[in-house]
Order: sequence, then structure tokens, then C-alpha cells
Amino acid sequence: MKKYLLLFLIIAINTFSAKVFAQSASDTTLLGLPGDNLDLYAVLELFQKSKTIEDFEKTLNEEKTGINNLDLNLDKKVDFIKVTTKQKDKDFTFILQVDVTEKEVQDVAVILVSKDKNDKVSLQIVGDKDLYGKDYVIEPKPAATANPAYGGTDPIAAASTPTTVVVVESAPIVQYVYSPVYVPYYPPYHYGYYPPYFAAFTVMAIGVYHHNNYYHHAGYHGGYGNNTVIIHNTNNYNNYNNSRNTSNTVNNNKASGNYGSNRASTSQTKGSSASTRQSASPSTNPSRGSTSTNNRTSAAPSTKQSMGSSPSRPSASPSAQPTRSSNSSSARPATTSGSRSGSGGFNGGGRGGGGGRRR
Repeated sequence: MKKYLLLFLIIAINTFSAKVFAQSASDTTLLGLPGDNLDLYAVLELFQKSKTIEDFEKTLNEEKTGINNLDLNLDKKVDFIKVTTKQKDKDFTFILQVDVTEKEVQDVAVILVSKDKNDKVSLQIVGDKDLYGKDYVIEPKPAATANPAYGGTDPIAAASTPTTVVVVESAPIVQYVYSPVYVPYYPPYHYGYYPPYFAAFTVMAIGVYHHNNYYHHAGYHGGYGNNTVIIHNTNNYNNYNNSRNTSNTVNNNKASGNYGSNRASTSQTKGSSASTRQSASPSTNPSRGSTSTNNRTSAAPSTKQSMGSSPSRPSASPSAQPTRSSNSSSARPATTSGSRSGSGGFNGGGRGGGGGRRR
């Protein structure tokens, strides 16, 4: 009897694992674009659960939330995403942006909230085409409706897969923006000046990131390869496109294929210096442009000596040799190209409060 019970448990576990693997393989297809590091399903779910726009911005950028893993300037650190607001009558546009440099701003995605004459609310998030490709639209799954042509006892198909249905009108953030107490939020932050709660943290390995955020997909549909989800309020979206922000740095990195290889490994990108922060899963592949034949990092100090270092001092650098474009042969890593330096204080208003230099 015990043998049969054990056999049954093994079969059940294998069947469940196969279903989870198949679902994960189909829904977590990587784009090879920077948008791979920001799951818009998770962003939209967080938006609906937030009480205010400022609260949404804060929670999105906290490391413990685990949703923001975006690194547009490739400095191995997660970028701060600010949320700006535009409103026309009952149409709201919430724009997620990153200050890539002091002069360049890149739009990441836009959240469209609209209410029609019957007070029905539509909610969608559209990924920027530079980061997600064209027509990357996600929205809550609609509630199942009766089929008038069906003659059975159950007007809703019984064979349909159970899904999580999100009621947009009851979302806290939707109730807030359409309430009399709503106050528009204007973030006072800019390149190098961020809120006190935000500290630069290391980019997570892409496989771990997608695994951690997959459960957010249950109540939504659209995204990659889904042509059935289209933008409902085209006027609202077209008005946004007239002032859309793009970054030359992002476009150049994308054209060079740098985002396709951005997997939070310890391998260095061409022309950049080694980062002092190591990934949770170091890559064993040598970096492009590096003269080192072995770039594998060890948890213990290496017994091999780096070129030009003292015979009695062990090397602390992840690589035994500097990259080709590095101007120094010292074992101390140079400051990463494109890192954010503080730009001093800021006297701007808004409800965002004061901030500080990014450490």
C-alpha cells in the first residue's frame, strides 16, 4: 500500500512540475531588450494596490519589493524610476521615467487610466517601444461573461481555465485619482538626486528576477506576442506620444546589443571598468575586450597574483588583468562609466520631500 501511495505522489509531483515549467516557458519569453529587467505585469499589479501615486513610486523603487531591476546606463546598479502625471478631464497618464544622464530622460512605460461616460474605468500599461518593442500592452483580464449562443445549463463555459479577475473600479489607486481628495504628484527628483529611501543596489540575475515575479501574471494578459490586447483610449496615448522622451544612450546600447548580454554577471562590458559589486551568479565567460583568459571569481581570496601587483598581496579584483580600454593596470577598479554622481541640493517643491545624493 505504501509503495502505491509513494508512486502516486511521484506521478503527481512530476505532472505539476511539467505544467509549471510549460507555463513558465511560454509566458516569460525574454525580449533581449532592457525591458526584460522590469516586469510590467508586476508594475501594473503594484500600481493598483497602491494608495497614492507617491506611494506607488516609493514601493516600486524599494529593493525589498523586488520589481525594479532596470539598468539603462549599464552601471550594474538599479535605476531610480520616477512617476510623472498628466491629466485631461477624466483621462490620466502616469509616465514611468529614468534619468539616464544629466541631460537624457528615457520613458520606460506609461499607465493609462480613463473613465467613460458610463463611469466604466479602463486601465492599461504600455511599454516603451525602445525597451519592449512595439505594441507591448498589458491590462487586467476581463470577467467571464455569458455566451448567449450556449444552450447548456452553465452559461459560462465550464471547461474554461480558472483565472484571477481584477476589478479595476475597486482598486485603491483608481478610487484615489477619481476622488475629491486627489492631489497631483510631481516628483522633485532628477539625475543624481534621489529620495532618502533609495540606495543604489546591484542588478539581479535575469533568471532569478523572472522567477521571483512570475506570479504577478495571473490576473493580466497581453504583452509579448499577444495581438488581441490593443490600446483603448488612443487619443490619450497619442497625446502622450507628442512629448515622449527618448535617450541616445539607451538607443546606442540597444543598437550595440549591450542589453542582450546584460545578465548581471561579473563579466565587463566593452569599454567599462570592473564593478566592485559582484553578482549572485558570476559568469565564467571572459568579458569582451578583456585580455584575461579566466574571469571566474572565487568566494575566497585568489592565490593567483595579478599583473603588476606585489608578490605578497593577493589580488582582490574579479579579473586577473584589466580590460583593454582601461587606462590603469592597478588592481583597484576604476569608477564605473555612467555612474550617477550627486548634483547637489534641490529646492523643488512637490509632495515628494527632500532627497540626497545617490551613494
